[in-house]
Amino acid sequence: MLTSQRKSLILDILRRDGQVIAKQVAESLSLSEDTIRRDLREMAADGLLKRVHGGATPISPELPDFSTRKDVSLEGKQRLGAKAAGLIKPGQMIFLDGGTTTAEVVRHLPRSFAFTIVTHSPTIATELEHHPTAEVVLIGGRLYKHSMVATGAVAMAAISQLRPDIFFLGVTAAHPVHGLTTGDFEEAAIKRHISGCAADTYVLLTEDKLDRVSACQILPVSDVSGLIVPSEVTEAQLAPYRDLNAAILEA
Repeated sequence: MLTSQRKSLILDILRRDGQVIAKQVAESLSLSEDTIRRDLREMAADGLLKRVHGGATPISPELPDFSTRKDVSLEGKQRLGAKAAGLIKPGQMIFLDGGTTTAEVVRHLPRSFAFTIVTHSPTIATELEHHPTAEVVLIGGRLYKHSMVATGAVAMAAISQLRPDIFFLGVTAAHPVHGLTTGDFEEAAIKRHISGCAADTYVLLTEDKLDRVSACQILPVSDVSGLIVPSEVTEAQLAPYRDLNAAILEA
């Protein structure tokens, strides 16, 4: 088997199982562990996976600060925002997560009918200052500056009183095995709580977040109503997510 074929197989295993165990791969291919370990080292150097003792796991995305993320994948985020905004109906209560992708939802919100936007992000609330038909409810709490969102007990208590029709959830990574994840424990908890209060949760995913894993799980993919993804994502990459019964909305 060619090196390129082995590496492709390793990536397939990683997507399917969420991890690669060098010994098991070596045995299944009748090769030495040293050969597989060398492949894993090279793939890690190329940014394809993360080396761990005995094998590999999906790579964790970088977490640049909020201002740095604003211009990353902007065109793709705009399409995701427009697709998400198109799901909103008159009179609904919509909870918007913080983040630069959900900010694009704000910029595409309908202006011909009334609805309510709830958010725990002051930056999202500010974006809505001049929107003509959106009632805005801002949740307070301890500010997590990386994502510019309120977290903690105060925010949790306020959110508990609400029953949004749709929660547009932002994440740093999505994986069919490891689920929807983010880099901070408290932020993961608040996102999970909002989703538990909402009738439907949709996740906005730029292509660079697919098949990645961050430190803190929010929810399994099967627990959300749908994923909103760019239209250029391949069917092969989306298939494991479809198998989890998540609706896929392409933008």
